Amino acid sequence: MDAQVSQAETPDLPIAIIGGGFSGLGMGIRLKQAGIEAFTLFERAGEVGGTWRDNTYPGAACDVSSHLYSFSFEQKPDWTRAFAEQPEIQQYILELTEKHGLRRHVRFNTDIVHARFDGDSGLWTIQDREGNSWTARVLISGTGGLSNPKIPAIDGLDSFEGPVFHTARWDASCDLRGKRVAVIGSGASAIQVVPAIAQAVGELKVFQRTPPWIMPKMDRPMSEAEKRRYRRFPPALWLRRFWLYWAAELRAPLLISNRPVFKRLLKRLALKHIQSQVSDPALRRRLIPDYNVGCKRVLISNDWYPALQRKNVTLVDQGVKAVTPGGVVASDGQEHPVDVIILATGFEAPTAAAPLAIRGLGGMELNQAWRRGAEAYKGVTVSGFPNLFLLVGPNTGPGHTSVLVYLEKQLDYVVQAVNYMRRYRLKYLNVLPEVQKRFNQWLQTRMGNTVWVAGGCDSWYITEDGKNTSLYPGFATDYRLRVSRFRPAEYQRVALPAQRCDNPARAATTTA
Repeated sequence: MDAQVSQAETPDLPIAIIGGGFSGLGMGIRLKQAGIEAFTLFERAGEVGGTWRDNTYPGAACDVSSHLYSFSFEQKPDWTRAFAEQPEIQQYILELTEKHGLRRHVRFNTDIVHARFDGDSGLWTIQDREGNSWTARVLISGTGGLSNPKIPAIDGLDSFEGPVFHTARWDASCDLRGKRVAVIGSGASAIQVVPAIAQAVGELKVFQRTPPWIMPKMDRPMSEAEKRRYRRFPPALWLRRFWLYWAAELRAPLLISNRPVFKRLLKRLALKHIQSQVSDPALRRRLIPDYNVGCKRVLISNDWYPALQRKNVTLVDQGVKAVTPGGVVASDGQEHPVDVIILATGFEAPTAAAPLAIRGLGGMELNQAWRRGAEAYKGVTVSGFPNLFLLVGPNTGPGHTSVLVYLEKQLDYVVQAVNYMRRYRLKYLNVLPEVQKRFNQWLQTRMGNTVWVAGGCDSWYITEDGKNTSLYPGFATDYRLRVSRFRPAEYQRVALPAQRCDNPARAATTTA
């Protein structure tokens, strides 16, 4: 079914947003605040929330302070903890959706799998998995960086006779009490789920391929007095967010730079943490990484190390060789009989490939354009793909602070671009290839000074060719300044035919 935009509703600037998590919803809010109602948000699931809707495993929580892991234009005064847990973050997202009337803009259970740009009309045609299609002037990808679980290629995994599920697809119907459970992985989700289930299971085997560096988690309940103060005196809430932001900025060189002085200081702090929690020298040696702190994601936890020392928990640091119908075989050949396998193996690299099949000018595929590594201009626009805007795109991930700090400026950048298109009645905007090339040359040169490419580890940040396509090599303030202003001169600007007389300021939405 090909759903065309009604001519009476003005086809000049309908906007399609893909994804109903923080990115897509934040985009919808910013468009509405700018007086733009002509957008439809396509969500593949039956509810909004994205990562925080999907990750319902026990212990799921954010590793960024609550008051910074929220929109600055929609601050929440009554977070219950300094680091919010999954249910509260999802509730925050649902409240934003209702407050801003976003639900009427959402098409649920609509999985967009293909998008094609037509240079003659200046329109994108998008298609869902069922074959339905829509047209839009502007296409915004808000699919998020952590949306598709990574299922490891383990021999025999399909042969296992018990339950097997990923942390991002938690099976709440599976009763773990008294069971023999294997958790494969020791990353961000593992360090949360293992302490949460360790007490209930009969026996827990944790399969660790590479140990992570872990810092203390400065978590605590927010007092009623604090919540009351933030509600009654909003400047106090702004001051807390201001302090959290700049505290993270001050930590940035420790986490990002590969300078030995910074790495020594950070390593000293991490070793102090493990020494205070792990008394057994032999176990401690198995938990200390052999790469620089920050090369992989630095994790925060106060209960990971204690959980590994429980009598019913065994750390298997041999990695996984195969899975049999009744257990997991470690790389040393020993089989560990288990009843349930939990995959805490993370997500597909967010910028290794396009979020869906996207064709731009001349039928060029985005995956083909990214064959040597994903790149965009300021992480937002890609030359050859007009009117396409990426949220949390290539090299916009933070290594030290909240991703929403980066996202907010991207939202404002897109609104500026859309308003420019409306004002000058443009058919499309296309970032100039030399502008994109110059920006990415600068970015990758600067990347050479970071721990991510010179820290002695392999991580999902880095492509097979050794290129970091995920993170921004600097302060959040630096990125925010660079993306704060939309500059038309950096774009090819193609106008609509002069004979058209539609009013592009009128609201329009794609309709089925």
